[in-house]
Amino acid sequence: MINAISGDSDFIKEMNNSKFTGFVHSTFNRTFNIKCLENGDLFTIACRKLDNGPNTLIINADNMKSQKIEVNDPVRVVENLLLIGEKLTISIDKVDKWESVLPVYPSNEEILKRNVIKMKEYLNVHGVGGGMKKNIITQNPFEIEVSKMLEKRTVLLLNELLNNRISTALPHAISLVGLGPGLTPSGDDFLTGLFTVFNMKNSVFYPYRSFCEEVLKKAKTLTNDISYMALKKAANGKVRESIISLLNSIVVENDQDLILSLNKLLNIGSSSGTDIAYGIVFGMESTIRAGGKVC
Repeated sequence: MINAISGDSDFIKEMNNSKFTGFVHSTFNRTFNIKCLENGDLFTIACRKLDNGPNTLIINADNMKSQKIEVNDPVRVVENLLLIGEKLTISIDKVDKWESVLPVYPSNEEILKRNVIKMKEYLNVHGVGGGMKKNIITQNPFEIEVSKMLEKRTVLLLNELLNNRISTALPHAISLVGLGPGLTPSGDDFLTGLFTVFNMKNSVFYPYRSFCEEVLKKAKTLTNDISYMALKKAANGKVRESIISLLNSIVVENDQDLILSLNKLLNIGSSSGTDIAYGIVFGMESTIRAGGKVC
């Protein structure tokens, strides 16, 4: 038996209050995903080296290799125990509950503006290329074309958002879904960052956060299940702990915390963290230029 360390409060509630059943959807070195039969959502079991996130349970294990979990293994909950076939039993009896709570958009934007500039400068040097950031060293013709498409579509999206044309911005956002390399394509990661900013209370785009839901309606058939689930949660302001930590660092004046939290985000996936960070920068710049906070 392995103990759960922490987990998304909604996930824990789901397991405690319902007959949670499903099967293993996908497996990786540090995580595996469960498809819930009750609602069709994906839930993630992650090792202790990873951060908290929506629909995620962190367990006291270094990796998932030794558990020999396989796709289609049955999953069920019995009396505070999450059972993965006959291979793994996870106790959720003493798990710490975690909630995704975004900071409020700041009333004074001066610190935010300076931090966004610092973020861009840091990403230009330390960000991982191949997605939203061009990889000028190893790009092949396909990567070059994808980078051009990502850049063109984000420019079109920015232009519509800045002119408060939310309805005409929609197709440009949808055109990013599923675009780019990675298990979670770069366009999806970028939108995750953008959706997060849309869901910050008091920002000029907060009243238009239904925009995220409209993009999501089209996303189901345009990307894979894992990436869609991240977009679905982000559309409602539910994102990973590392993203929230970065947002908290952006709205205060502490360079050390800003760089530390940014580095943690950049360590997600291959280019995923970088792509999410660019989505946050894009969202912040758009918000500032469109008028900042709601008066």
